[in-house]
Order: sequence, then structure tokens, then C-alpha cells
Amino acid sequence: MIEVKSLTKSYGNVNALDGITFSAQKGEILGFLGPNGAGKTTTMRIITCFMPASSGKAMVAGFDCMEEPMEVKRRIGYLPESAPIYRELKVAEFLDFVGRVRDLKGALKVKKIAEVMEQTGISDVQAKLISTLSKGYRQRVGLAQALLSEPPVLILDEPTEGLDPKQIVEIREVIKNLAVGNRTVILSSHILPEVSKLCDRVVIINKGKIVAEDSPSNLASKNQGNLSIELCLQGDIDELRNFLQSTRGLLAVRTVDPSHPTEHRFVVEVDKGIDIRRELSTAIVDKGFGLLEMKLKKLSLEDVFVNLVTKEKAEEEE
Repeated sequence: MIEVKSLTKSYGNVNALDGITFSAQKGEILGFLGPNGAGKTTTMRIITCFMPASSGKAMVAGFDCMEEPMEVKRRIGYLPESAPIYRELKVAEFLDFVGRVRDLKGALKVKKIAEVMEQTGISDVQAKLISTLSKGYRQRVGLAQALLSEPPVLILDEPTEGLDPKQIVEIREVIKNLAVGNRTVILSSHILPEVSKLCDRVVIINKGKIVAEDSPSNLASKNQGNLSIELCLQGDIDELRNFLQSTRGLLAVRTVDPSHPTEHRFVVEVDKGIDIRRELSTAIVDKGFGLLEMKLKKLSLEDVFVNLVTKEKAEEEE
């Protein structure tokens, strides 16, 4: 549905994008991640025909973003970081205006407006001025306008920026239902747990270059180094620490939150290919310590992101 090939964008001597290539398929939610200034918004603006690329190609549904921008725009719903809404209008008035811009007419326009208001949960505020709505509801209105023409492609740039935790969960549920069928969604977000829960695949960009591309779980597996095991134990903290440090197979021992008077948490590292949890739990109990909890500490998408970006920076400095 979306094909980006060798895309570059230069501002003078600065390369905002340096030959990036990726794709997004029908029915897929693709997470597009990167630190500030990495090139995420530039990429989205090129795909949505807001600006031209310096070289390379971006295609949407088989149409070239440079050569056939109107055909591309007919197939895209776009929610930029700042929702494009007129606050002096009421919700229903604004969506009616967007419908007319999108060439929707008569009963079809009324039907589509009702559908997107129901889909985004704003039917109950349709008679209110947009200026009186909370930011969470304003984001919903912005999402509704992007959905109005039933586009096969949705581009969402930081759709939950500035929302409170409850609003984030609500918007996340809306987005989760958007890729049902053949719709493709590209989601840019700084909230990495959100991306991990929503996205089928992730592209990580840094300084205009793609540094990783895979499913969140595969990225975590590929970048997992030593395994970490989190322990919650009872006993004298010094004796526990000495015991763990002298236990064969543990590569590192770290104390976590030592403030609790009777329960002590540790994170221990072991070789990736060795699972010593059974032996370790037996040794802890045999030694007379209380074992309250033991769990593998898996690498998160946030860990992967930080590791990849840090690695790129270290390689440049070398």
C-alpha cells in the first residue's frame, strides 16, 4: 500500500533523510519511531504530498507522491501532531465543512459524518464548540476528519501527544480498530509502550537513516543480550547480595529499590542461552532465604530503541 524507496530530503548541506527504504502493507499498523530530528515528520510530509523529496520515490496505492499528488491525497487521511481543526466551529459543523471539501454530498455526507463520530466517540459533543473541548476530544475530532472519506491509508503523527493516561488509552483503542480490513496505518509516537501494543511492525529511524525494521517482539529478541532475572527475596540484604554474587552462572548482580525493610529486589544477569531459574530458586530456598518472586526481565521496545540510537552515536564518535 505504501512504498518508500531511497528517499532523501536535503536542506542545504543537511540531509534530513538519507536514502531510506521501507513499506507498509494493507491492514498493517506500522510504527515509525525515532528521536527528535530523526526525520519522522519529514517522511510523513513527503508521503502526504505536503513537501517534495530531494530524490527517491514515495508511492501510495500505486500512485507517485511527486507526480500524482491529487490521487495520493484522495487515498490518505492525515492527522498531524497539531490537529487541523477550526476551534470556532461546532464539531458537527467542522465535519460538515471537511465533508464538503472531500466532495461528499447529501445523504452520503450525513451518513459518513455520523459514522466517524460514532467511531471516534464524539457523537455526544457534536453540538459543542471545538474550543470548549478537552485536548483528548480535540484529537478525536482531528481523527474523525482524517477518517471521513474512508481513506485506505491513515498517517498519524503523535496522535496522543499531550494527552493524559486515560485519554491515551481511549485513543489507542480507537486506533487499534482502524486497521481492520484493508486500511493501512502509519503511527509516529514517542510513547514506546503504546507503539509496542498497537503496531504489527516497527521502523526505527535515526539521523535520517533506518537503523532497524521488524515486529516489536522480533526486535526485542534480536537485540537481547544477556538474560536478566528479577528476584524478590527475604533475608539480610548483605547476606543475600553476597550469596548472589558468589553463585555460579550469575554474571552481574544489581540491587533494586533497597528501601523496603523486609523484601529486597535484585536483578541478576545470566548468559542468553542458559536458563538457571530452577537451580537458582532451589539454591535460594536451601540457603534459608525467602523467595517471593522470580521473573525474566524481557527487553522492551524502549530498551531496543535506546540501545540502537546509543549504538549509532557511539559508532559515529569512533
